Amino acid sequence: MLDKYKSSAVYQIYIKSFCDSNGDGIGDLNGIRSKLPYIKSLGVKYIWITPFFCSPMVDNGYDVSDYRNVNPIFGTMADCEALIREADALGIGLMFDMVFNHTSDEHEWFRKALAGDPEYMNYYIFRDGREEGKPPVEWTASFGGPAWDYVPSLNKWYLHLFDPKQPDLNWDNPKVREELKDVIRFWKEKGVKGFRFDVLNLISKPADFYGLPEGGAHRCCKDGRHVHEFIRELVADTGIGDMITVGEMASTTIDNVIRYSNPESHELSMCFSFHHLKVDYLNVRI
Repeated sequence: MLDKYKSSAVYQIYIKSFCDSNGDGIGDLNGIRSKLPYIKSLGVKYIWITPFFCSPMVDNGYDVSDYRNVNPIFGTMADCEALIREADALGIGLMFDMVFNHTSDEHEWFRKALAGDPEYMNYYIFRDGREEGKPPVEWTASFGGPAWDYVPSLNKWYLHLFDPKQPDLNWDNPKVREELKDVIRFWKEKGVKGFRFDVLNLISKPADFYGLPEGGAHRCCKDGRHVHEFIRELVADTGIGDMITVGEMASTTIDNVIRYSNPESHELSMCFSFHHLKVDYLNVRI
């Protein structure tokens, strides 16, 4: 699977600062369209675009409130479709950045969960406290502060490995997995040629949170018990096994990176590994 990408250059675009087409000070989809001939001249085969979906932008678009719509600050769906079409005509595939570990707290699923709908509460990870005023386990989120937030109206705590406004999805729920597969199918049908998956190795959480060691939450959730099963299922059921797929892997091992990207595993084309970025960190725990 990897051989077809060994000679392909991937050009990353952080859309907000790349090219502003309408003078509002914010980069946009039409700005990317205007630069396609230049990008083509560089020999680029794929453009990876950071998230431009509807979002309150708490985490620069990595807090998605609607996976199937374009944030108006970046353009329209018609702009997006034109970008896909024009890039394809130049032999450039678009790779979209999918944030599937968590959503925004403004996503309709989480709004329904906060309203007490049991079906949508099960889309996320709500738990009772281990005692009055205490979360299930004392974990720290990657962005600082506690990894659990209390919802008084529900008398429950919800898990967020990052910002409190980024509640983690419950991948153990088959309905969640089907929802996310439908998102992939939606964009694939529009002509997207690849996907980059944000913090993908954090999607499978422990079966029981109570009694787990305290500390950084993502270290207790990385490379979870069903993560390989979930990735294989996602890839197989959406038919993206022959597309470029990149998994961002948080605090994993080189052996795990190899396993995620091994063609025989039928998971991902490649991974982002951050070990080389941390070789000069003091007392680093990767």
